[in-house]
Amino acid sequence: MFRLEEGRPCAEMGLALALLRAWIAAASTPERGEDRDWLKKVSPICLQLIETALKENATAASCAQ
Repeated sequence: MFRLEEGRPCAEMGLALALLRAWIAAASTPERGEDRDWLKKVSPICLQLIETALKENATAASCAQ
């Protein structure tokens, strides 16, 4: 998905949010699988992307004032 959308603004954020939503949805199912384990591994990276974007936006907003 990211390779298809990487030229679009906020593609990283969209991917991070989609993966976090998938992890939440997978957590509600009783079965375990490789997909769920992979989502568990990448979710901290997704959170880091989101936190970094929020910090950059806050810094940019404060610089603009």
